[in-house]
Amino acid sequence: MTVIEQKAPEVEMSPVQPTTQPMTWLAVLAVGLLLIVGSYWVGYTRKPIPADDSAEVGFARDMMVHHGQAVEMAVLLFNRTEDETMRILAQDIFITQQGQIGMMLGWLDLWGHSFAGGDASMAWMDMPMDGPMPGMATRDSVNRLQTLQGVEADILFMQLMIPHHQGGVIMAQGALERTEQPQVRLLAETIVNSQTAEIAYMQELLQQKGSAPMPDSLPMDHAGMEMSP
Repeated sequence: MTVIEQKAPEVEMSPVQPTTQPMTWLAVLAVGLLLIVGSYWVGYTRKPIPADDSAEVGFARDMMVHHGQAVEMAVLLFNRTEDETMRILAQDIFITQQGQIGMMLGWLDLWGHSFAGGDASMAWMDMPMDGPMPGMATRDSVNRLQTLQGVEADILFMQLMIPHHQGGVIMAQGALERTEQPQVRLLAETIVNSQTAEIAYMQELLQQKGSAPMPDSLPMDHAGMEMSP
């Protein structure tokens, strides 16, 4: 089986227009720094430092890539939606997941490991993949989101983000089954709880906008979410 190394997507940050809930980059930076500092503090425990091929390190590396795409899509929606509720949702996803990326970068630095490894994605869950991780949107779908505005952008964003969150929950649950590191468990539990709640919220918003809800579960052989035009 050919192994394709997952790489974090390059995110082009478009200029953000002021709203009643502005995306303040200073606030984002402050949140990220606080999370990183907190990660370092919690990291100083009596638990052994995870090895390079451990579940903790694999989870951090893969979840950073997974979160990176969510951040990219959130920025795209923020600049395309006309719905303040959707703009706030996009901002929340951006701030939360960018902060968590900073936390996981802090772990890897503290543990003395590189930010990218040579193993196939999801190998730490004993399910190595030669394609996208669970819930990841295809590049074509993300590019299509860039072409939409208003309600169309809102609907496609949620059609992509719901399975993306479902994949993130699967990965976080996998980490909880494989680690006793307190900081890893805390983040994994946070991801499971927050993204499960956001899935339910987005399912309601989809129906309010006249679209059918997404499937309640994500097939484990899922290789990338692509929505038809």
